[in-house]
Amino acid sequence: MSTFSEKVERLIQSKDTELEKAENGIKLCIKTLSKLQKQVDKHDFEDSQTEIDFFKNIKPFPMSYLIYFTEVRSCELSLPKAGNSNKIRFLKKEIKKINKFFSVNNSFVHYMEQTHNYLDHQFFSRQAQVDFTLSPSINYYQNPEFSTSHDMLWAKAQALYRYIHYIREQLERLEPGSSSEFGKRQPNLLVWSGGKTDLIELIYALFASGYINHGTSDIITTCKAFEDFFNIKLDNPYKTYSNIKARKGDRTKFLNLLVILLEAKMNKDDD
Repeated sequence: MSTFSEKVERLIQSKDTELEKAENGIKLCIKTLSKLQKQVDKHDFEDSQTEIDFFKNIKPFPMSYLIYFTEVRSCELSLPKAGNSNKIRFLKKEIKKINKFFSVNNSFVHYMEQTHNYLDHQFFSRQAQVDFTLSPSINYYQNPEFSTSHDMLWAKAQALYRYIHYIREQLERLEPGSSSEFGKRQPNLLVWSGGKTDLIELIYALFASGYINHGTSDIITTCKAFEDFFNIKLDNPYKTYSNIKARKGDRTKFLNLLVILLEAKMNKDDD
C-alpha cells in the first residue's frame, strides 16, 4: 500500500492532463486490487478481526482511487466541449449527484466518520453480507469472494470526497467564485498566520500518523481540507515536502518547535 500511495502521488503530481491521469490511475488501481485479491485467495485471513481490518481499512484505499479516477474520466469525457456556462451547469449537476449520494448513505458515512466499530462484523465480513443501497453508475472492480456488503460503499464515499475537490477546482478554473457551494464549509474566522512550509510539515506529520480517515486519506485531499479550514492556498506541497526532506540537520524543526512551546506552556501553567 505504501508503494501504491507513492505511485498515486507521483501520478497526481505529474503534468499529464486530467484524462491521462485518470486513465493511468485506473490501470494502477486495477493492478493493485488484482494483487491484493491474489494474496487473499492464497492466504486468506488469520481471524475475523484481520478480515474486518482488511475490508475496512486496506482494500478501500485503492478501490476508492479506482472509483475516483473512473468518475474523473467520465466527467472529462462528458464535459461539454464549448461554452463555459454549459460546463458550469454540467459540473453543478455533478455536485447534486454527490450530495444525493451522501444524503442517501448519511447513516453509514456518519458511522464511519465517528470511528464506530459495533457493526463492523456486519459491514466488513464476507460471512455477514447483506443487501444495501448502492447502485454505481459504472461497474467497478468487484468480486463476491473479495468483497463485503459495505467495503465498496466506504470506498465510494472516500472517492467522492476527492471528487468534490476535483469538481471545485474545475469550477474555479472556469469562473472564479462559482464554486460557492463549498464556501459555507469554510470557517472564515480562522487564518493560518505561520509559514506555508510549517503547515506542510504539520500536514505530512498527520498524514504519516495515519490518524486521518483511518490512514486512507491522501496528501492532496488532506491539503485541500487544510486550505479550506485555514483559508490559505498551498502551492505544490510535494515540492515543499522535498525541500523539508533536504534540510541539513533538524528536518522537523517546526514540529520540534511545537513540542518546546507546548512544554513551556505546560510548565508555565503548572507554576
